Amino acid sequence: MADAPIVVALLLVAVAATAAVAVRDPARQALVLAVLGLALAVLFTVLQAPDVALSQLAVGSALTPLLILLSVRKVRRRGRHQDGGR
Repeated sequence: MADAPIVVALLLVAVAATAAVAVRDPARQALVLAVLGLALAVLFTVLQAPDVALSQLAVGSALTPLLILLSVRKVRRRGRHQDGGR
């Protein structure tokens, strides 16, 4: 029954990846991307690759969504300033 955790982790990854594609708002996409990174870290842990899981946790769950959120925030601010000046 060692395959059960792998199947559960793969299903978690599939659901999170589908949600990341289905969500339309970029800010929410970044949050779902963080959940996807966490699901991938769980998958890598189940597959006995803890070093890859830690890297995924740091980059895929924290850094990348943070950079996306900061970029979206900056673009939205810039759009407000341009609309207000007209």
